[in-house]
Order: sequence, then C-alpha cells, then structure tokens
Amino acid sequence: MTVRRLTPLLLLLALAPPAAAQAEGDLFAIRKSFGLFGSIYEALASEYVDAVDAERLMRTGIGAMTNALDPYTVYYDEATAAASRLQQQGEVGGVGVVLAERGGGLVVSSVLDGSDAEAQGLRPGDAVVSVAGQPGGAVSAERANALLRGDPGTSVPIEVEREGEAEPLRFVLVRAGEERSDVTYSGFVGDVAEGVGYVRLGRFMQEAAGQVTDAVEALQAQGELRALVLDLRGNPGGLLDQAVALSGVFLPEGAVVTATQGRSRGTDRTYTTGTAPLLPDLPVAVLVDGASASASEIVAGALQDHDRGVVVGETTYGKGLVQVVRPMPYGTALKLTVSRYTTPAGREIQRLSYAQGERAAAVPDSLRRAFQTRAGRTVRSGGGIEPDVPVSLGAESELERALVRSAAFLRFANRYAADHPALPDDFRVDGPVYDAFEAFVESEGVAYRTDAERAADALAADLDATGYSSAERPLADLRQAIEREKARDFERHAPRLQAQLRHEILSRYLGQRDQTVAELGRDPVLEAARRLLLDPAAYARTLGR
Repeated sequence: MTVRRLTPLLLLLALAPPAAAQAEGDLFAIRKSFGLFGSIYEALASEYVDAVDAERLMRTGIGAMTNALDPYTVYYDEATAAASRLQQQGEVGGVGVVLAERGGGLVVSSVLDGSDAEAQGLRPGDAVVSVAGQPGGAVSAERANALLRGDPGTSVPIEVEREGEAEPLRFVLVRAGEERSDVTYSGFVGDVAEGVGYVRLGRFMQEAAGQVTDAVEALQAQGELRALVLDLRGNPGGLLDQAVALSGVFLPEGAVVTATQGRSRGTDRTYTTGTAPLLPDLPVAVLVDGASASASEIVAGALQDHDRGVVVGETTYGKGLVQVVRPMPYGTALKLTVSRYTTPAGREIQRLSYAQGERAAAVPDSLRRAFQTRAGRTVRSGGGIEPDVPVSLGAESELERALVRSAAFLRFANRYAADHPALPDDFRVDGPVYDAFEAFVESEGVAYRTDAERAADALAADLDATGYSSAERPLADLRQAIEREKARDFERHAPRLQAQLRHEILSRYLGQRDQTVAELGRDPVLEAARRLLLDPAAYARTLGR
C-alpha cells in the first residue's frame, strides 16, 4: 500500500481553524497534536501487519474525535455531504413516504397527503417486503429512506404486505420535488365564533415564518381572529433566521429574540426582530413538548421572556447549541457546534452538558440560575423551556416503549382496519377497542421489565452476595407486589397508550389533514390553551400582568 506522507504542516493547513480564532498557546497544541496524529496514521496505514483501508482508518479517527464532543458535531463523507446539499436546495425528489424500523422489520410510518404514494393507496402500517429491489429485512430505515429519494420524475418500486391481503402488493412510486410545507395544518378550533385560530408548524425551513404569516392571514380572511395557538410540539427546529422572523410576527420591531455566544470570531451575536409585528396584541399560546427543540425553543423562550404569550404543555427538549456546516477538502463537510444560544432574559436552554471525554449529564438544579421576564416572572436556565401552564399525558412508560418496539400499536391497527373496512361512526379507543388491544398484547406475549423489577433483581444479587438468606421471603413478597402493580399498567398509562392507539388506527382511514382535525378534538393540551385564551383575566394573570 502506498500512502502519501502527511506532514504536520499539511495537516495544519488542511484542518486547523484560522489562526486569528486561536490563542498562540492553542496553535502550538494544535501543531503538536496534528504532528503526532499524522505520524501515527502514517505508521498504521503503511506498516500494520494486515492491509489497512487508509480512508476508513482516517474516518475512524475523525469519528473518534467528533464522538468525544457532542452528538451534533459530525463528519459528512462525500456522499452524505452531496445529499445534504441537494436536499437543502430542493433538488432531491421524494415519494411522500417515511419508513421506520418496527418489530424487527421495516414498515410504512407515514404517507404524505397529495403524494403519489397516497394516490396509489400505500398505507401506514404496510410491512415492507422490498424497496428499490432491496429486501426490507436487509436494509436499515435510514438506507431504505435514502433509496426512496432521487431525481424528480424518476420512479422506485416498493413491495409491501398488508393485513387482510393474501398476496404482497407492489407499487411503483414516482418521485416528486421536495415538499417544502412547514405549516402542516391551520384552522379554527372549537366554535369558529370563538375566534381561536390554530397553526401547527412542523419544522423551521426556508419559508417557515412566511408560511405561518400566510396561514394567519388566511384565518383572518375566514373569520374574526381573536386568539392564536401556535403548535410547536414535535418540532425539532431548523433555521435560526426563521425562528427570529417568526418571533417577529408577535414581538415589537427591534425586540431581542436570542443571542449566541462562542469562542470564534463572529459567533457572539444578538438577533432582533426587523419588522413591525403582524400580531402585536393578539393573545397567543405556544404549545410545546419534550420533542420541541432548537428553533422551537428560541421562539417559545422569546415570547415567554417578553411576556408576549403563554407556553402550554411539557418542558422542551433543551437543545441550546448552534451548528454550522463547514466545507472540507475533497467534497466532504463538517457540521460542528460553534456557539450556545440564550433567551432575551439571558438564560441558557441547553439541558445536557457535553464535557469533552465525559458522558452527557443534565445540568444539576444547583447550577440552574433564575432569571426574570419583563413582567418579573421567574424563569430558569439549563433545562429547556418550562411551560407556564403544564399539561401532560404523563411520562413515557416501560410498557409504552415495549409496545412501540414490538410494533404492537401498528399491528393491532392493521388488524382493526382489516376487520373494519370503514371507520365506525361511533369510533373511540376507550372501552371495547382498548380492551381488545390489551387482550391482543397479552396474546402476543409482549414482555418488558420495569425499573422496580430491575431494582429487585439488584437487591436480590446484593442479598445473595452478603448471605442474607432470611430476607428472601420479604423479597419474594416484594416481587409479587410489583407484579400486581405491573398488571395495572394498561390502566395507569391509559391516556398515553390510548392516544398512540387512536393515532395509529385513524391513520388507516384518514388523510393527514382529516386525522389532525379528529385528533385535535380530543387534545387536552390544546383544550387547556383554548380555555386560557378565552379567559382574558386568567391569561393576564398567567403573564404576570
């Protein structure tokens, strides 16, 4: 094997950050480290007893470096970097299908309204036999979804099995241009005469703020808009400038939205709104949950710190780190964390600390500083955005995780759809349907272990190691008590389990828009926000006015 000699100087020129961004001591450490890295790499690639893939060895070294930092700092090889650029430019077509791994195989997770997949009749829950000629059981969900993408106008075959169908179904799906709709639903909730508008934003891409503005203006054209619910639940974030622009729909011109702080030149910045607000005074509720992250938290935090709207739901994810993508040699790229962002009050949102070489750990309560909103309300740093009005279906349980892993919701929904060609007029998941689901799970033998059971096992091991045999009987009684409590898990966690089951079953009968309307009618978080917006005195008290 011939390996081109990599001198410390070449490595430094190719990979080192600009000298202006580093202190002299840092530059010396970088030169020394790159020299050492280059020498070791050259020795391994050229002299190791077995043949070494030099490029793979380098990727392993790069991966080890990025893995020692945070999960958002990653290296893109040539193919990944090119795919990322095409996706951002809208030059990669999709078929309107998302595949996911469930129960040891691939299934159709969702089908986009208006897509060729929907037109041809592909359904959520269909089990993938093959995709683009690759067996469904031999490829990962990431790889399978990549196979579905390609040049607009081209086609891709997919074969699926469906409950109630004797033979596999084969589809040839035509790729369309990249779907850019960030607003996934908008409309009035409750009685239209109440004037409570609703806009759900799924992500923050190039047109997010503009699409929200268009949705609001459409609501204003339909009727009197007296209050607005902005739903950011499940929104993973996206572009920072769109978070700033969306905040500007509600906040005064020149209001601080967020600030970033980093080590390199240009990373310390304050972002303010640049236009007069579309809705300067309209009562606003922002819905968030544990999957609301990044740009979603910037918007929620800005409106909360300015006392411009109430935040309703669950504490957000807590991602307060900012990434940029730097082009690297040979068509590769590096996405790296360059700064942290803060809310207008100055609080950090980042929930986990990623000290180099250490396991991620939550910011301890003792280090979570208190800050004040403009009206004097207390808000804290280091734990995401905490809601002004907490509303939750409860924490995810071990039972729910086991049911998702085993695809129990999906498989039961398939069976239900096969037995009911049309959705019953009186459909509801509590009662007989939920009882049938519990019986189905028991018949499938879905197993899971709780934290209490694991604690009992650890205690048993300790008792055995210390020879405390007299404690075995009380421990047996404890295990029986745990089993009795575990038997009530379907009852104890019913709200979350029924919500999952309802969503899965409705997806077999309704398009995305109709499914959203059906689910919003039984949404406790939305209902809490609606009641608050319709009570001006309670709304004002919540905002400290």
